[in-house]
Amino acid sequence: MASTKNLSPKQLSARTAGLLAAPVALGIYALTGNWLVGLVSLAIVFSGSYGLIRFTLEKFIYRKIKLIYKLIHQTKATRKEEVYFKYILPQKSIDEVREDVEKWGEKRNEEIELLKKNEAYRKEFLQNLAHEFKTPIFAIQGYVDTLLSGAMDDPEIRKKFLENAARNVDRLVNLMNDLDEISRLERGEQLLYKQNFVIQDLIREISESLSIKLQERRIRAFIKKGCESPVTVFADKEKIRMVLTNLIENAAKYGKTGGSIVASIYKIDERNILIEVSDDGIGIDEEHLLRIFERFYRTDAARSRDKGGTGLGLAICKHIIEAHGQSIHVRSTPDVGTTVGFTLESRRD
Repeated sequence: MASTKNLSPKQLSARTAGLLAAPVALGIYALTGNWLVGLVSLAIVFSGSYGLIRFTLEKFIYRKIKLIYKLIHQTKATRKEEVYFKYILPQKSIDEVREDVEKWGEKRNEEIELLKKNEAYRKEFLQNLAHEFKTPIFAIQGYVDTLLSGAMDDPEIRKKFLENAARNVDRLVNLMNDLDEISRLERGEQLLYKQNFVIQDLIREISESLSIKLQERRIRAFIKKGCESPVTVFADKEKIRMVLTNLIENAAKYGKTGGSIVASIYKIDERNILIEVSDDGIGIDEEHLLRIFERFYRTDAARSRDKGGTGLGLAICKHIIEAHGQSIHVRSTPDVGTTVGFTLESRRD
């Protein structure tokens, strides 16, 4: 018997009607002995059965299927969709409808998983945000309460506590500024003022401005040998200054004392330039690499907070580079070092 797997409603109705009409017509022919009566009976039974089965399939079963499709789309049907439901959908086999519903189910499952991940990320973000604000606020509160409790009378203690409170206020201000920066970048409100500039010159400027921090840890920052030849990029110079400053500062924080920070510049092709900043510090475990650009994500919360910063630097870097239509990546091996690289558009004439 032929497979009915891919039969349309018309074909299924005709096949079923034929299976019903044939034995009835043969029975009538056997009783009357008149082949004409048998043929007429075959035609009548076939037509009646076909019409009834077709009506049942389309008006009851396919009405339910159309309702399922409308629920799947979750919108009021457009004229195009109404044509689809009226003329195209009834031509589909039940198996094709099942495949459509299964695909829809798989898509919904993927969306549900994404929503679960986003919800977990939201909770973690709010928890981290509360912690980042709570730490300096509680510190300020402690210093102020101590001063009001009588410590204000001691000039030395008063000065020390006020300086500590001021540092925590600065930390709150930096946190608010970084959050504001990220919000504007995400909303696309930060306009890019692109220009041609030599990337090596910018790296040298930043290294010079951070020289005191680098000297404190006896870290040497330089451009990799063979990458000194001027390479011109087309980007927002001040935004890229923020990115490189953050990367070099991170390399200084987590690089080893007496180590080095190396900047590398490569021409990928005629249109793109790769810039990398490498250190020889503590490195990052592989499990953290995929999340390193998330807001407030820290590979070692206690150690990272001791180093200072808001935990938003790499997230800001990612937004800035993506606003340029480019990409940023990280490679790292524990106790060997970390390399963060990003691409920029090459010079425009």
